[in-house]
Amino acid sequence: MKLMNTLDTKFTPLITAIASQLYGKEESITLTLAAFFAKGHLLVEDIPGVGKTTLARALASVLGLEFGRIQFTSDLLPSDILGVNYFDQKKSDFVFKKGPIFTQFLLADEINRSMPKTQSALLEAMEEGRISIDREVYTLQEPFFVMGTQNPYEEVGTFRLPDSQLDRFICALRIGYPEYEAERAILSRQKPKSIDISPPFTTQELLAMQSEVTQVHLSDALLDYLQSIIALSRNGAYFVHGLSTRGALALASMSRAWAYLHSRNYAIPDDVTTVAPYVCLHRLKFTEGKTTIERLRNVISENTHPDA
Repeated sequence: MKLMNTLDTKFTPLITAIASQLYGKEESITLTLAAFFAKGHLLVEDIPGVGKTTLARALASVLGLEFGRIQFTSDLLPSDILGVNYFDQKKSDFVFKKGPIFTQFLLADEINRSMPKTQSALLEAMEEGRISIDREVYTLQEPFFVMGTQNPYEEVGTFRLPDSQLDRFICALRIGYPEYEAERAILSRQKPKSIDISPPFTTQELLAMQSEVTQVHLSDALLDYLQSIIALSRNGAYFVHGLSTRGALALASMSRAWAYLHSRNYAIPDDVTTVAPYVCLHRLKFTEGKTTIERLRNVISENTHPDA
């Protein structure tokens, strides 16, 4: 994957700063940044201890976003996420106490350890940027970005996320173990480095850049390529069921964001090819065998041929 050599120079310091916390994972860092600028949400599925929380905290720090974290457990309630109305005796009235979802960057940690009812409490917030409590509507801050993490389903005490919840995440990735040299650097350092970069963008600039991503041009030829991937997912040859319309839109948005991060106001086939496996990872299930990024990438490259 082409990364730092073609990346827009205004984003290079961000990725370099985060990479000082998460060695050897520039690909995951850049994909996370793309998900943010596409105004989506990110799902990270991996075993504990590979850097999911480190990635979230570092990205929030370099973007200058207010950071919040919810540790999902089996006894977590929707009100623990959204907030609750309580009776204030001094005011003789009900007062709304905001939950931790009222932040700009929310780490929903180990989301699949909570009951489905609690998981679904995030749905309206992730889709609409607002929540409803006792018929009152509360608008969340902008930008609003959720990074959900989950443990492999084989682990004890996990509850599978419903498809409707999964579909709210624009893409999914797995950080994985570090490479040999990266792990050697981690083992040899005496203490973690601090991020030595001040947030280069204001909140308004971040919102403006998210808006600019939506203006990245998709040519007719590129749309043909996008639709060939969508059709491949739906023809029944490989997958249990195909991409939904929301999934197709996610693929277009991530392609635009990847192009934007690489200094272009138009998308090219390489943008689509790069992000497609991550958009599809949590949406598609092979009829036989395990669904992995590598397998998705191979099936897409072998069965689609961009002409854009």
